[in-house]
Amino acid sequence: MALINPHINFNGNAEEAFNFYKSVFGGEFARIVRFRDFTSAEYPMAESEAEKIMHIALPIGQNMLMANDVPASMGRVDENENRSKISVSTESREEAERIYNGLSEGGTVEMPMEDSPWGSYFGMFRDKYGIEWMIEFDPNSRTKV
Repeated sequence: MALINPHINFNGNAEEAFNFYKSVFGGEFARIVRFRDFTSAEYPMAESEAEKIMHIALPIGQNMLMANDVPASMGRVDENENRSKISVSTESREEAERIYNGLSEGGTVEMPMEDSPWGSYFGMFRDKYGIEWMIEFDPNSRTKV
């Protein structure tokens, strides 16, 4: 059975916000990945963006609050329109494929389902109703249901 987790886009202050959330909810971050961790000749990143957050996750109960900073090269996040996505964590690659294929039908693919640099099987799209989704199977995640 899939698990749905909120995911928030930030304009460069994801780490600050998540330290605040951690102070309220408690716990420890499950993962922090910075853009510098994946910068390469193929995927260059401006030095000013290197320390920004590519992915951060804070367990809250059975769920995971997740976020990232949007690189300046992708434009500023419209905080009133596209600040968040629905993130679905699955129990298997097959379940990830099924959900991704079903929900993305008639929508716009932002990232096809593929192995991610951070070790999960991941894809992202906007459905035909304009809702943004991220689908992920992480074989090492503690959020498996």
